[in-house]
Amino acid sequence: MQILKYPNKKQWNKIIRRPTIDNTKLFKIVQNILDDIKQNGDVAIKKYELKFDNVKLDALEVSSEEKNIAIQSISDQLKQAIIVSKKNIEKFHMSQKNLLPKVEISTGVICWQKALPIEKVGLYIPGGVAPLFSTVLMLATPARIVGCKEIILCTPPNSNNNNKIHPAIIFAAKITGINKIFKIGGVQAIGAMAYGTQSVPQVYKIFGPGNQYVTAAKQLVSLCGVAIDMPAGPSEVEIIADETANPIFVAADLLSQAEHGIDSQVILLTISEKLVKQVTIELTKQLKTLPRKIIAKKALLNSKIIILKNQQEIIDLTNQYAPEHLIIETNNYNDIAKQIINAGSVFLGHYSPESAGDYSSGTNHTLPTSGYAKSYSGINIDSFTKKITFQEITKEGIKYLASTIEIMAENEQLQAHKNAVTFRKINE
Repeated sequence: MQILKYPNKKQWNKIIRRPTIDNTKLFKIVQNILDDIKQNGDVAIKKYELKFDNVKLDALEVSSEEKNIAIQSISDQLKQAIIVSKKNIEKFHMSQKNLLPKVEISTGVICWQKALPIEKVGLYIPGGVAPLFSTVLMLATPARIVGCKEIILCTPPNSNNNNKIHPAIIFAAKITGINKIFKIGGVQAIGAMAYGTQSVPQVYKIFGPGNQYVTAAKQLVSLCGVAIDMPAGPSEVEIIADETANPIFVAADLLSQAEHGIDSQVILLTISEKLVKQVTIELTKQLKTLPRKIIAKKALLNSKIIILKNQQEIIDLTNQYAPEHLIIETNNYNDIAKQIINAGSVFLGHYSPESAGDYSSGTNHTLPTSGYAKSYSGINIDSFTKKITFQEITKEGIKYLASTIEIMAENEQLQAHKNAVTFRKINE
């Protein structure tokens, strides 16, 4: 990791840039694939599965027989772990449900709001470098809580495993009530769910993380009638640590995100040069033992350790960076946390690893990346709902509002708007 000491604030924007590729070229490639899928449906999907995932498919949907075989192959230990995590996620997300009361604005004017589930949603589950069955729980659980009628799932098949889906993804789908699973990855999965094909139903909103191609596909289809959760791209973590932090923990937390992919980014902010030396040594030691050390090592090339002058600089730079995951491993973590305004999910203290949020603490791990935490929230039950407002106005109520509406409509030069009120007033 690159170590930067006391950078000037004018340099901050440059040093916290995420690793990217040429977006102009990226969007052109992705748009061409999407256009092909929109035009040719399943034929195009199968073509791109062969091209990108090296898989030749006869059928896109996972059959009942495949599901049964997959579920039987999972150890009881893993099944139990998935079930426990699902229950924790369910408990936390159930607590987010709120009743929306009717409000009497004035005499005879009653307004209220009703939250309704989005009827058809599509979940994208990455399965390339790692089969993220935990993401099934994170997305399907809140979708079920709010009552989405149709939930479909797309995930890439593995050419090294007889073109099968990872069995834990199938088990997680089963316990969260997902019946339709498709062997489709990448851009082609997003296009299939956005436009619908002969095999894949069209959905109204698409959820799930992915690489820069998946993120670009989501952004492009969102311009054409389908909503998306957020432009969630390569994973990232920032750690704030002081001299009380355990360098073993800090290094492990950095590597836990670095192993996600070569385009992941990890950042350490501190005022302690002593800690930096300790963490650097520990990173080298732990990296050697990782099965995914080649991936993690490449991700570390995108990553930085930044030594700053004081705590306020750390807070300011953090809010400017707006990390997906933020771990605060300091003695006064609560004081720092109160000043954080831009982050996807925050982990407090020396015993709150980001891995807990990824799997079992109950919070959602589908979070805004690439600085989008400045304007987006992570997934919650509101992500799967839409809200409709209602109003009921009595004869007395419209009389009370009439002059206000008439004056405003007249000044906006919208005479018919004014008439809609005036005619009610004079034709009781």
